[in-house]
Order: sequence, then structure tokens, then C-alpha cells
Amino acid sequence: MNRHFAEHAWLTDGWQPDVALAIGDDGTLAAVESAADAPRLGRWVLPGIPNAHSHAFQRAMAGLAERQTDPDDSFWTWREVMYAFAGRVTPEALRDVAAMLYVEMLEAGYTSVCEFHYLHHQPDGTPYADPAAMSIALVEAARETGIGLTLLPALYMTGGLDGRPLEARQRRFGHDVDGYLRLVERLHGFDDVRVGVCFHSLRAVPAGPMRTVLESLPATLPVHLHVAEQEAEVQACLAARGTRPVEWLLDHMPVDFLWTLVHATHLTETEVRAIAARGATVALCPTTEANLGDGLFPLRDFLVAGGLWSVGSDSHVSTSPVEELRWLEYGQRLRAHRRNVAALPHLASVGESLLGHALAGGARATMQPVGALEPGQRADLLVLDEDAPELAARSAENVVDSWIFSGSRNLVREVFAGGRRVVADGRHVKRDAIAARYRRTAAALTP
Repeated sequence: MNRHFAEHAWLTDGWQPDVALAIGDDGTLAAVESAADAPRLGRWVLPGIPNAHSHAFQRAMAGLAERQTDPDDSFWTWREVMYAFAGRVTPEALRDVAAMLYVEMLEAGYTSVCEFHYLHHQPDGTPYADPAAMSIALVEAARETGIGLTLLPALYMTGGLDGRPLEARQRRFGHDVDGYLRLVERLHGFDDVRVGVCFHSLRAVPAGPMRTVLESLPATLPVHLHVAEQEAEVQACLAARGTRPVEWLLDHMPVDFLWTLVHATHLTETEVRAIAARGATVALCPTTEANLGDGLFPLRDFLVAGGLWSVGSDSHVSTSPVEELRWLEYGQRLRAHRRNVAALPHLASVGESLLGHALAGGARATMQPVGALEPGQRADLLVLDEDAPELAARSAENVVDSWIFSGSRNLVREVFAGGRRVVADGRHVKRDAIAARYRRTAAALTP
């Protein structure tokens, strides 16, 4: 067992001084107590932040969809670039890209990730010799880097709400229900991975198969899906089902605290209150939602309703949780024409409000013991750079606000993931080897 002393540690009720953190041999926190008789770790120590939504392979295409292809470029034209890029990704390439991504995430302060994984088969839709080959590539990348993994293999069956068959470029995403259930069962064999249920979207999974999957798997698994990301999706659902996507989901599926609704950008006031009442988490990805022109989630209304949310990096145009949180707030300020939108009656600090929700909502989304410095939790720790000019003369009252709202330089100095120090002096301990491998893979993937 290793013990570390934090001058200030972020606990459930905020910063507490003089905290000793004992890390057990199993990588969990064995004790969190008021004491100073341990080697000093740092002045400001926080829990690692869960990343609630990731498509790892898309990290390698960041920057490749920023040239206009149509005067009305949107998510739907971006998707064409994504399809072409996805068609070149092999299991080996996915492992290399994911490993580089996870290094970047860890260096920035993400210590666990929900991998929303739909790139299953060979480009023509034929399964690999091992049908789980692409999923295993993600497991290998997580193990190599130390990030905690919630693996969400996505069911993808149709090309639209009208039930049309998958296009040729979508075939590598597809499963029938039996094949999907076999994949989930196979992945449950990995003891160090949390496996969940994942439906790509309402347009990709009909209601009947969705119900069959939910009835066939344990009712304790996390459930994730994209929903109401685009206005066009809302209109298509109204045309096909006579109702809005979130409204339909809440009326027809057992949505509860196990569910994470990804994006949920376009909501009515009734839907906002209903999601909060059901206890579902919303995974927000502000940098990707901005990049794709999705729109702005009604954050203030959701907060007032008592809703739980998390952040993710989705397509990874950014891999920084600070940037996601900062732009979540900034988007709301632009929408509301006022400042400090995420502040609450009992919590005036915007940064602390954002951080608290990201930790609690992220823990719920991952369904892992993360997001808090408490005994029994995974020992995921962030140590901020106390010598950074951005944190000079900052007290416990304003250090989180200064971390999030003082620019784009990474202020994370050290990171422990599962009890192991994986980042020292701002660099992942395996960065050089993983980056060299990634550069070769990226060259092969880029036309």
C-alpha cells in the first residue's frame, strides 16, 4: 500500500486540507483521511474525470473534414468523410489510434472512458476471424495506457427510421441481434473492462430488436445511445413515428438511471423535465457538437430540473476535459446573453458546478467506481501544477475556476490511473513509444 499527502484534496464537499490518500495493491483507494504523515503529492489533488463518450478511431481524422464540400455543410456531409476514413481502419490501426488518444486523454485529466464502439467488421461487412477483433483492439489500448474502460459495443442494424438496409459503407457497423448478443457475451470475459449495452441511434436500431436486447441481457448494465443530436433527426422521427426522438424513447423504453442519452441537443421543456425525472444521464460533447453544428443543449433548464450530465470528447477535435467544460459554459452564455449560467443557488462557483457534475455524471455513465476520492473507488488522481502562473496566488475558493477559465495550457502535472502513476511532469510514461507507432499508422490511414 502506498500513501500520499495532498495539501488540498477535492472530496465530496469540495476542497479539504491535509488529506492522506492510501492506495491499495488492487489499485483502489484504501483510505482517505485527515493526516500529513505521508510523502507529499501536491498542493491541489482532484479525482480523475470520466470521459462519457468516445469514438476512438475518429481521433486520427481530426482536421480532415474542415474543407467545404457543400455550401450547406453539416453533420450529414461530415459523415461522408467519416465513412471513407472508417473504411481504412484495421484492428491494428484502431489499437494504435486508441492508444495515442488515451495517452492524450490521461495527460489532460481523463482517467476513464466510455468507448461507444460501432466499427466492428471488415470494410465489406464480413466479420473478422475473431468477430471481437476490433473490440479487443480497444481493450489492448486501454490496458497499455492505464485508462479505465467502459466498452459499449453498439448495435447498428438499419440505415434510417424507415428501416432501410445499411449502405455499403455502413455494413462493417452491422449486427443482427444474435450476433450482437454473442459479442457482448464474449466481452464480458474481460475482468478489467466494464461492458454495457449500446444502441447507435433510433434510426439504426428498430424498436423490436432494442427490446429484445434489453430483455436478453442483465438489467444492471449501462445503456447508451445517440439521440436528438440533429434537427433533421427530430424531423425524421416526427415523420416516421409521429413523435420526437426523446419523447418516443421515454414512452417506449425503460429509461432510468442506467441510461445515458448522448447529445440530446434538441429537446422540449417537457423532455428536459422528463429526462431529469427518470434519472438518466445526458452525455454532452461541446467541442464535437460545435464542430458538427449540432446546436446547444438547454443546460440551464436541465440544471434547474435536477438533471445529471457528463462530458465526453466524442470525435476528439479536443481531448481536454477543461475545454469541454469551458465551452459548455461559454455556449450557454452566448445563448443566454449573460454570464455564469452553470452557477447554482447553493454553489456560486461556475467551475466547481461544472466539475461536480462532470464527476458525478461521468461516474454514472461509466457505471464504474470513479469520479470521487473515497475508499473503494478506483485510485484515479489528478495533481495540478502548483507552480503554473495560472494558479499563482489562487486559494481553494477559486483554484477550480482558474483551472477551467484561465486559458488552454494543460495544468495537469501528474496522473494516477488505477493506482499507477501514468503521467509525470505532464507526459504519459509511454508517450514516446506510442506516439512513434501512431505516426506510422496515421500515415497509412491518411490518403
